[in-house]
Amino acid sequence: MDKNTRYTIVGAGHGGKGMAAHLALMGFDVTLYNRTPDNVAAIRKRGGIELDSYDGGPHGFGRLAHVTSDLAEALAAADIVMVVVPSSAHADIARAASPHLCDGQIVVLHPGRTLGAIEFKYVLRAADCRADVTVAETETLIYASRSDGPAQARIFSIKEAVPLAALPATRTQAVLDALAPAYPQFIDGGNVLQTGMNNMGAIFHPALTLLNAGRIENTGGEFQFYIDGVTPSVARVLEVLDRERVTVAAALGIRARTAMEWLKMAYDATGADLHEAIQNQVGYYGIQAPRTLNHRYITEDVPMSLVPIAGLGERYGVSVRAITSIIQLACIIHSTDYWRRGRDPRKLGLEQMSVPELTKYVCEGVEVEP
Repeated sequence: MDKNTRYTIVGAGHGGKGMAAHLALMGFDVTLYNRTPDNVAAIRKRGGIELDSYDGGPHGFGRLAHVTSDLAEALAAADIVMVVVPSSAHADIARAASPHLCDGQIVVLHPGRTLGAIEFKYVLRAADCRADVTVAETETLIYASRSDGPAQARIFSIKEAVPLAALPATRTQAVLDALAPAYPQFIDGGNVLQTGMNNMGAIFHPALTLLNAGRIENTGGEFQFYIDGVTPSVARVLEVLDRERVTVAAALGIRARTAMEWLKMAYDATGADLHEAIQNQVGYYGIQAPRTLNHRYITEDVPMSLVPIAGLGERYGVSVRAITSIIQLACIIHSTDYWRRGRDPRKLGLEQMSVPELTKYVCEGVEVEP
């Protein structure tokens, strides 16, 4: 295994700490960046992160090469930059990183949600970044993990296969080859439209949270989110949202997985309908609901997942009335204009592009003018 690759992890939350510790334990040179110094003070003092896991997974003390809140320093130490922050921060990271990126570096968004890599690259160009950087995104985070303390992390599981795509797709194999010594689990995800349209959190998270809003506020989330929260009526709403997502993908020439197909693939859970399949997923038992409505299931997944899907649907002639309704409910509940805050395709230079032009852009890299 080639241990010469230098990794910088951007973000010291649940996923970022787990990834940094795991890579360090594998023997890689790892730099951890977080913009708030206090959040990584304990890690800097100890020189690394104590990693624990279930079922004999990776564990031990992952000693880090650098811990910093200086983005220029963090990027200078990187061959591969793993961005493990909420997708609502991707644009800010791109803007801040643009003066410091270098030719040949790879930036991977974990995950991109929907239109993540397109937004990241668009912001780099708007900031006049001249470096030849490859931007890629994953369909989901490879880890199920949490932070156990200021310098501690725990990995519950590592996914066996995670689709990844670069922008353009002609660079995907090079990214997979560069990551393979550490992460052979990454597989070819086609292109960034495919990884973005297979964003299952867009379907499960916001609607399920909003349709259980009263229960969450009354109980502080003291119920099983997917088991108690997904009643037959709620499941029917999720089915319609899912049908709209799959139809938008089809309008883009993409065969997206349905929620039922995803449950079968990820968990071998089946049923006569979505309600039954979710109830048959044993891994959902015991997962509590969010404690508050001020949660990333709304604040991140609505603007960074549902808004771009709705925007693509409206642009290419697909009815997205159910998705639009969920977005509007989120706007009302949070007194926030998620349409303005979100990844509206019109803000990313996609408004005038036909489907063939958009496909050519994500596959071959024909530039979108900022």
